[in-house]
Amino acid sequence: MDWLTKMNSAIDYIEVNLTGEIDFNIVAMKACCSSYNFQRMFSFITDITLAEYIRRRRLTLAAIELQNPDVKVIDVAIKYGYDTATSFARAFRLFHGLAPTTAKEQGVILKACPRISFQISIKGEKEMNYRIETKEAFDVFGIETVCSLKGEEGYLYPHQLWQQCQENGEYEKLLTNSGDTPDFISKDLCKIHAVEYYQKTKEDTFPYMLCAFVSKNSKTTGYKIVHIPAQTYAVFPSEKFKWNEMSKILTDMQKRFYSEWLPTVNYERAEGANFEIYGGDEENGYIELWFPVVKK
Repeated sequence: MDWLTKMNSAIDYIEVNLTGEIDFNIVAMKACCSSYNFQRMFSFITDITLAEYIRRRRLTLAAIELQNPDVKVIDVAIKYGYDTATSFARAFRLFHGLAPTTAKEQGVILKACPRISFQISIKGEKEMNYRIETKEAFDVFGIETVCSLKGEEGYLYPHQLWQQCQENGEYEKLLTNSGDTPDFISKDLCKIHAVEYYQKTKEDTFPYMLCAFVSKNSKTTGYKIVHIPAQTYAVFPSEKFKWNEMSKILTDMQKRFYSEWLPTVNYERAEGANFEIYGGDEENGYIELWFPVVKK
């Protein structure tokens, strides 16, 4: 219940400030976590980014105000954070499918994004398998990009980095240079994995890397090397799946961690890197998600 209180406190702050500036760091502070952790958690639970949710809420309220014939479009635009009537009209049309001036007419169909309220629901899904493991410090190296938490243009998504590296040969090159599998990784797993949030980047972004574990036989020249300190992880293994189901499996596992497991255990998501550990063969895939955690 403490988790629910914190999450709903963050939403309270957003609602109070929809006509002003919303500081994502303060939003996260209300939920007692980092901006990165809150935004990732929010997007996995709700299927939209925090920035998009705020945009939809503002445009929902703006449409309601435009039903008043005495209200000017430019005044509503400025109230909800738009510098010009043109930028407001563009965003309004994208969400509602019509111009702000049309919204003033009676009988028009508008969209509404209701306020989110977090609660624990009873679901009939199967149980979640997990284990708690503490690992000593280690190093990884690989190919990285910086991703946007807001879905902004000009950034790669993690799946796009995978696709790019597989198409340009960098994946195979990293595999050749990977070296030995460490003792704490099963020998039947792959040598190339992924890690994110291993260092701070500029606000509202996070780093993501295709990585291998550094060993005495690794060839790390030309790659970024990242030190991972000793950490306790909640490890969630998947069932075997077809590779074309990879995106859905990964998203479902992340969603269940944040929405089902984390609110009901005596652990919190810790600051630090989280991993996607891959296995499988040509036909079937397998993945383990490692989330850094600490006891409450």
